[in-house]
Amino acid sequence: MSKLYILMDDHGHMVMNTTFREQFRNALTGGGEHQSFGVPSSSVDRHRPENVVAFLDNHATRQWESILHYMVGTASMQTPKKAVRDLLVRSGLMSLRLDTNELKITNKGFQFLLQDVNTQVWAFLLQYLDYAEVLQMDLVEVLNFFFMLGSLELGQDYSVEQLTDTQKQVVEDLANFGLLYRRKRSSRRYYPTRLATTLTSGNSALLGRHPVPSAVNLVAGEDIATEQGFIILETNYKLYAYTDSPLQIAVLNLFCDLKSRFANMVCGMITRDSIKEALTNGITAEQIISYLNSHAHPQMKKSMPLLPLTVIDQIRLWEMERNRLQASEGHLYEQFRCQADYDNVLRYAQTLGVVLWSNARKCMFVVTEVGHQQVRAFIQKRIAQRKNGATNSSTPTWQTQRNNM
Repeated sequence: MSKLYILMDDHGHMVMNTTFREQFRNALTGGGEHQSFGVPSSSVDRHRPENVVAFLDNHATRQWESILHYMVGTASMQTPKKAVRDLLVRSGLMSLRLDTNELKITNKGFQFLLQDVNTQVWAFLLQYLDYAEVLQMDLVEVLNFFFMLGSLELGQDYSVEQLTDTQKQVVEDLANFGLLYRRKRSSRRYYPTRLATTLTSGNSALLGRHPVPSAVNLVAGEDIATEQGFIILETNYKLYAYTDSPLQIAVLNLFCDLKSRFANMVCGMITRDSIKEALTNGITAEQIISYLNSHAHPQMKKSMPLLPLTVIDQIRLWEMERNRLQASEGHLYEQFRCQADYDNVLRYAQTLGVVLWSNARKCMFVVTEVGHQQVRAFIQKRIAQRKNGATNSSTPTWQTQRNNM
């Protein structure tokens, strides 16, 4: 630190640099021009709710729950704004299915649902940083605002007038996630919610209740019994879930064929088609088994193994059955004039390691998307050589078409 002139020798005593000491004090106490702890609003909020903490908790829960519901495909919930949907796609939590032109949850998204809320929020913030760079926002200002979030006080309103234009846009975006509350876009104040104030603490976000194994339980507001486990799975593939949470039911519907619903319970069955649909959406067999394990009813925990082996093995077999075939994009080469032309081009493609399939009898083979340009250039070179009289070999006649292998 002496080399950096932070500490200096003053007659045998180590003294901190005056400028560094002042700025360091401002950083710790939130003083100075940067106001690292935020600037409380100086005017009275005439629209301030009577119980502002409860109101903020409800706002955060509603906004965050709408995102989770959208991920699992609950049609009755409000659709998040475009900025949120773009971030879900960019982070890999959801992907666009070409056959339906709809966003569907991915393998990464299902794993995201099993994490605690604080982990989810940090994942969103990290992805937002990447997204901000694409939008050419000032990353330093965005980071400064993120660091300030954890030091804000729940229930206190803060002024936006001291914020930069970039940070004002961040306020608007984070309000869509439920981290902040702003009554309207032109409002001169904003409130941090529990999602923001617990970013740097070990406390549970949102409801501030008992520790829970996943964000699905936490946001849904499950009682203690549900948090301990609510799923009973039988050897005949029937599943009983003791929950009335729309979010939990929507998650189950991702891999289970639900048959009936009661006041506090839903009944369903794990079938080949339901597991196949889940696998199509990118959810793996191990993730389904992990979810069933972590949410098993206390009654099931009295027996070993926890879940019926017949069901677990069958889920894995259904996944293996689907993974027997793998799709690869490629280009088909056919209609060669003679066997020699076919052998020469195939031999060249094999040296490149780009051949996906070949049939010598029909003089056909398929190359990868990457190798297509090289093989095509090789054939065009041979055609040019024949025209120039550089070779006596016959000109290869060929035709390609794009295929999915």
